[in-house]
Amino acid sequence: MYAQVIVDIAHSQVDRVFEYSCPEDGRIAVGCRVKVPFGGRPAEGFVIGVSQTPSFDASKIKPISYVYDEQPALVPECFSLMQSIANRYRVPRAVALRLFLPSEMRLGRVNEVFTKYIKLKDPDISLGKAAKKQQAALEELKAGDAEYTAFCQKFGRAAVNAVVQKGGAEVYKVRRSRTPMPGEGEEYIPVRLTPAQQNALEYIESSPKTIQLLHGVTGSGKTEIYLSYIAEVLKRGKTAIFLVPEISLTPQMLRQLRRRFKGRAAIMHSGLSAGERFDEWWRLRSGEAQIAIGARSAIFAPLENLGAIIIDEEHDSSYQSETAPRYSTIDIARLRAEYNGCKLILGSATPAVEDYMCAVRGDFGLIELNERINKKPMPDIIISDMKEEVKRGNNSAFSRALKQELVSTLEAGNQAIIFLNRRGYAKTVICHDCGYVAKCENCDVSLTYHSEENCLKCHYCGAKYRMLAACPQCGGVHLRYGGTGTQRVVADLKQLFPSARILRMDNDTVSGKDGHYKILSRFANREADILVGTQMIAKGHDFPSVTLVGILDADMSLHFSDYRSGERTFQLITQVAGRSGRAGMQGKVVLQTFSPENYILRYAVNYDYKGFFENEIKIRQATAFPPFALICRVMVTAEEDAAALEVLKEVYFAIAALKKECESEFIFFNKMHSPIKKLQGRVRYQVLMRLRSKKLLPRIYDIAVNCSNSAALAYVEENPANLS
Repeated sequence: MYAQVIVDIAHSQVDRVFEYSCPEDGRIAVGCRVKVPFGGRPAEGFVIGVSQTPSFDASKIKPISYVYDEQPALVPECFSLMQSIANRYRVPRAVALRLFLPSEMRLGRVNEVFTKYIKLKDPDISLGKAAKKQQAALEELKAGDAEYTAFCQKFGRAAVNAVVQKGGAEVYKVRRSRTPMPGEGEEYIPVRLTPAQQNALEYIESSPKTIQLLHGVTGSGKTEIYLSYIAEVLKRGKTAIFLVPEISLTPQMLRQLRRRFKGRAAIMHSGLSAGERFDEWWRLRSGEAQIAIGARSAIFAPLENLGAIIIDEEHDSSYQSETAPRYSTIDIARLRAEYNGCKLILGSATPAVEDYMCAVRGDFGLIELNERINKKPMPDIIISDMKEEVKRGNNSAFSRALKQELVSTLEAGNQAIIFLNRRGYAKTVICHDCGYVAKCENCDVSLTYHSEENCLKCHYCGAKYRMLAACPQCGGVHLRYGGTGTQRVVADLKQLFPSARILRMDNDTVSGKDGHYKILSRFANREADILVGTQMIAKGHDFPSVTLVGILDADMSLHFSDYRSGERTFQLITQVAGRSGRAGMQGKVVLQTFSPENYILRYAVNYDYKGFFENEIKIRQATAFPPFALICRVMVTAEEDAAALEVLKEVYFAIAALKKECESEFIFFNKMHSPIKKLQGRVRYQVLMRLRSKKLLPRIYDIAVNCSNSAALAYVEENPANLS
């Protein structure tokens, strides 16, 4: 037999199928990982086909050196997806296949772990009268199997091994799972669905459309609809994928899934240890678990016979990959849904404008949930005009209204959340004398001051610098802080409310694989009164005792030079506000802004998504932005400026020729520095386009691939989540 193999090397020159002869024992199948001789050295590869006859001279075909898998690691669907991803994003097929395997498994850095047990084989074997320990060991095994190491400690390894050698007992191995976040098996209490939830489920079941958009206000019971649909899917013998945008949301959702489905749910995200990630992946591949829960990468879970794919908070930008291949998770989910003939459910209180447009015009099914499940009204939102606060002499991070509401909340024994989408103590350090701003040497961005470590950090590359004693430009010592971060908010709150227990949740405090879980558990268990955090606390969490949410710098994202800035601001305010008043008590939100008259904030205050959408879609249509056009960017990066400029010119002139040929497809076309000119030590240029359709995308991808070289990389981004 002969195997067709794709070698695991990410280079276009070897992006083709190679043929090898199979081992004589026949232990090989499509989807197995193998070691093969390649170019004078061993390489890993993926078997994508097996045939009885060779396609060329058999004497020139080398044998496979080793087969890694007894059960194929890759499911048949992988190869269909592999081809679609490789064609769509112009990446080698090996790069596409890597998406389906834990990286440590692919590189051979992690393996299964086993526990050894001993069991009775022959209770009637003859043992010498002096072999007291052997007799005792044999007698105990009559009561049942035992863990081998503990058994040896009790009776002595020599005695136990003697019993095994004489045929009285035998040792066997059981694969042991390194289970992340164990001990979440609370008893499940069935929930009676509301009429609105039941109608939503019935609509999803009966609709002929593959994609269903579930648009429900925060607290409307979307999660129970997801879980009920998964339960129906499992009854039919099928499997499910459940995606959430933030790693911080997975413990809470995993707890609900385990409560309802016990060990049938497995978690997949980058916060797990290598062993945990491997074991959870293998539980899915072996069929031991039938539900994959996780962030973006869980869309590649090794499940067969999918019955549902659910993407919660579908509007979130984290569902867009920013490394090659730069895929949209929703696009991959659509491919998997079509392959398996299952439903793809997109859920959000604030859907992406493009997706809601698809639902309105009938491309997607649309389910609307306009009320909270407990019939309670949405939290009241109080707008605090920070311009007026400054005029009154209040230069703190908290308005008078927020301070008063915090006092009332704490006195009532309730909890509060303070949201600020900026970590650190201060956004920038500025010289008062000459205006110098401390910047990262590797990135064209200002450094953030962190008071706990008394250092400056770059939030893009992670570089650390000593805090300045004087301005390096003019020598002045009058340094001031610009912009408030979460560290400073916590420090100020401690001064205002010395007896309040305060937790902070941002990228600086959630170190370790259980960092998110520990902070959220403490807050859920009422071990803190106030939770201060960035966007990782903004969505999905359900804390019954939270009756107040404070939103600091609510209009910060309004002023980004991005066509999505209004949409993102509306989404963020609505999502954060939705954390308040989710149980029996009425919630309140204090929204602090320097732009109280802005129309986006007015829509957000009234939770008027439809009004926002109708206004936004008219603006997008008038200005020819998505969904009425496609933004396409070819980014060119290199360590040396000259190398980047050389490739930029090649890309620009090639696309200019394409524009001349297809003038009507282009709305805008130009080359320029990227807004962040340098990132992680690499200079950045871009060719930016707005196109009328996706018609020219394959040719633009080809141009980027052909112009890249060893000194400079060119890659394509479609409707990039971040235009900086």
